[in-house]
Amino acid sequence: MAEIRIQNLQKRFADFTAVKNSSLVLEDGKFVVLLGPSGCGKTTTLRMIAGLEFPTGGTITLDGSDVTYRRPRERDIAMVFQLFALYPHMGVRDNLEFPLRNEGVPRAEIDRRINEVAGILRIEHLLGSRVGGLAGGDRQRVALGRAIVREPKAFLMDEPLGTLDAEFRELMCVELRKLHERLKTTTVFVTHDQNEAMALADHIVVMNNGEILQADDPHGIYNFPSCVFVARFIGRPPMNLLQVRGTVAGGDSQVQVDGRLVDVPALQGDADRALLGVRPEHVRLVPSGEGLGGHVERIEYFGSHWIAELKTEAGTLKALVDKHTRPVEGERVGLAFDTSRLVLFDAVTERLLPSATTTAHRPSMRHG
Repeated sequence: MAEIRIQNLQKRFADFTAVKNSSLVLEDGKFVVLLGPSGCGKTTTLRMIAGLEFPTGGTITLDGSDVTYRRPRERDIAMVFQLFALYPHMGVRDNLEFPLRNEGVPRAEIDRRINEVAGILRIEHLLGSRVGGLAGGDRQRVALGRAIVREPKAFLMDEPLGTLDAEFRELMCVELRKLHERLKTTTVFVTHDQNEAMALADHIVVMNNGEILQADDPHGIYNFPSCVFVARFIGRPPMNLLQVRGTVAGGDSQVQVDGRLVDVPALQGDADRALLGVRPEHVRLVPSGEGLGGHVERIEYFGSHWIAELKTEAGTLKALVDKHTRPVEGERVGLAFDTSRLVLFDAVTERLLPSATTTAHRPSMRHG
C-alpha cells in the first residue's frame, strides 16, 4: 500500500502563498497528474510530498505514516526531474547502481534489479555507454531507470518530458503508461500539458493560483469541468461559453440564448446570470434560420476535420466540422447543440451549476 494523503497543505514564501489549504487523497497504485499553468502551485505541492520543501501548514502521510517534516531519504520515494539529474561523469550502469550502492544493497541484488529494469526500459544496449553521448529520449529512460531500481513506494515526476521534442514526448507518454501498468506503483506526475495529462492519468488534479479546482478522472475533467477556468484550460479548442439571457432556476430544462430557447439537462441550482458551456465537437452547423444564428468568421484545416470560428450575438464559439464539409468564410449558418452534453456555469462565481447529468457523475478522486 502507498496511499498519499495531504490535508490542509499550505506553503508560503514571505508574502506569497504558493499552495492554499489543499487536501487530496492519492490512491495506492494510481497514476495522478497535477495539471495547471506555470505558477499554479503544482511543483511546490510535489516538492512538499518529496520532502524537498517543508509546508507552512497541514500534513502529508505516506502509507499511513506522517512524513510532513521527514527528509527525502526517509520517505521511500523516487523523484524524476525535468533535466534528468544524471551524473555526467558516470556511465549508464553506474548511474543506475548509484542509489542502490548508497543503500547498501548486496551486489547480487543490484545486478538483478539493473538487468530487470534495463529489460523493462529497453536500455540493455546502453549499459556500457557514457551518459553524455546519449540522446534526450535515452537519457530520460536512464533517469526513469534510476528511480525504478530503488523499488520505492511512490514515483514523483516533475515535468520529466518537458525538454523532449513533440515526437519523443508522444512516444514517452505511451512508454510511461505501459510502465505504470506493469509496475502499479503510485505515481505523481507534474505537467502544464493537458495532452500529457489526458494520455497518462488515472486521475487529474487541476490547480490554479495555489488551489485545487478539480480532482477527477480524465472523463470527468473534460465533460464536467468544475468551473470556468477548467472548462477553458482543458480541450483544444477549449469549451465554448455563451451568455444566457435572464436568470436560471432549479427545474429549468431550457435557457434563452440569443433570443432562442435551448434545451439543457434539468438544472438543480439557481443563478442570476449564467454561461452555457458546449464543446466544439457538440456543435453542428445547420441551415441558416435553424437553431442559433451566426456567421463563419474563420476556418482552420486539421486534415481529419475543420475548426470553424463562428460569431453569434451570444459570443464567439468554435465548431468541429467533418473534413468533407468545408465551411465558407462569411457564410450565415444555424447552430445546433448536442443538448445532452451541455453544462451551465454561474457567471458570477464561475462555478458549475448542478444538473441532472452533472450530479449523476461521481468524481473518482477525493479532495477538499
